Amino acid sequence: MKLRYIFPVALAMSAGAACADSPPPKQALPLSEIVTKLESQYDIAWIDEIEWDDDGYWEVEFYARDGSKVEVKIDPVTGQPHMHP
Repeated sequence: MKLRYIFPVALAMSAGAACADSPPPKQALPLSEIVTKLESQYDIAWIDEIEWDDDGYWEVEFYARDGSKVEVKIDPVTGQPHMHP
């Protein structure tokens, strides 16, 4: 059941928007779609934090079912993890 993500994600969305100097671009995917994509790519136990960073990416911190902590930057338009050059 994925309802446990609703409250932390809602908090992260409101906190992230209040802290950021620049919002996500107009063509950005809804945050709910970003979370859905993450859930399909990773074995997420729970999401700890989602924050919009002024470098243009969602910063997501979560714990996998194996107990490992994962931090990824997500492209707001594609929903894919940001790969460093």
